[in-house]
Amino acid sequence: MKTIGILLDDLYNEHEVIYPYYRILEAGYQAMTIGAQEKTAHSKAGLPFLVERAAGDLHGEDLAGLIIPGGYAPDRLRRDPAVLALVRSIDQLGKPIACICHGGWVLISAGVARGRVLTGFVAIRDDLVNAGAIYRDEEVVVEGNLVTSRQPSDLPAFMRAFLALLGNEP
Repeated sequence: MKTIGILLDDLYNEHEVIYPYYRILEAGYQAMTIGAQEKTAHSKAGLPFLVERAAGDLHGEDLAGLIIPGGYAPDRLRRDPAVLALVRSIDQLGKPIACICHGGWVLISAGVARGRVLTGFVAIRDDLVNAGAIYRDEEVVVEGNLVTSRQPSDLPAFMRAFLALLGNEP
């Protein structure tokens, strides 16, 4: 069974973790939460979720794709060199990466945003543009292997686009 990683740290948006987590399982994939270290992360509302693996223990070849949820967790994740190396590796392999809301911060810090058409929460629009991305205010934007969305209300379109890139073949 192929594994999809979900990046996770404290202050994550619970909607942007739980909805993709169960959609991945429903599609027949294994879901694996990944962070800077193994721990229990807490959402903005205090909901606990286990970070199963440290990014430094993984390589792009270990995953079929990656989801980067929003909230304020991406600001923590973008500071970890192993997380950024994993994102770059998955991108270089052309595997699907989906990020929503503030998840684009991780793409910026990983150096994979420049020249790509992306969306994200309106508060990071300037960050994306200043990093060289082309910003679109749309429900979902697919640019090669990247899927980006703005906010929790975009989750159905976000996950349809991500699963389509995977080919729905677990």
